[in-house]
Amino acid sequence: MKLTIVEYPDKRLKEKSKPVVKFDSELHKLLDAMYESMLSSNGIGLAAIQVGYAKQVLLLNIPDENDAQSRDSLIEMINPVVVESSGETTYQEGCLSVPSFYEDVNRFERVSVNYQDRDGNTKSIEADGLLSIAIQHEIDHLNGILFIDKLSYSRRKKFEKEYKKMLKEKKISKSGTKE
Repeated sequence: MKLTIVEYPDKRLKEKSKPVVKFDSELHKLLDAMYESMLSSNGIGLAAIQVGYAKQVLLLNIPDENDAQSRDSLIEMINPVVVESSGETTYQEGCLSVPSFYEDVNRFERVSVNYQDRDGNTKSIEADGLLSIAIQHEIDHLNGILFIDKLSYSRRKKFEKEYKKMLKEKKISKSGTKE
């Protein structure tokens, strides 16, 4: 199964994802394909909606101190729910669905999340640091929220202007001429 990352401003990114009720081979195929897509795109997290599936499914694979991503450290979350959050932090975030754009976003410093694994088993995790930020970022995707939606009005307007310019330049360079 080959997946393509959905990019802003695609309206599917605003869609709310539905809970997963069947933990079957189709879900496993989706998870495995998402993992390959995330790694090949140099991502550390990916929500199913980012590859066109409106399901409450996300992956996280935070690199180790050598910047390596091992399948052993892969976290697959199905139907995640934040049950506790505390503290505040600001982190410069990027997104596979909003390529080449990074912006400071305010998040909770720590989160506790209940979720299910690929087989439907209930799990929970307490996270801080980059893992906490990545979890919140990916859960936002499941709710149709992009990190750029969290920007102030003026920063959002600046983003829109810069992003449109970047897309225009990308179009020109792909075609070799102005369209």
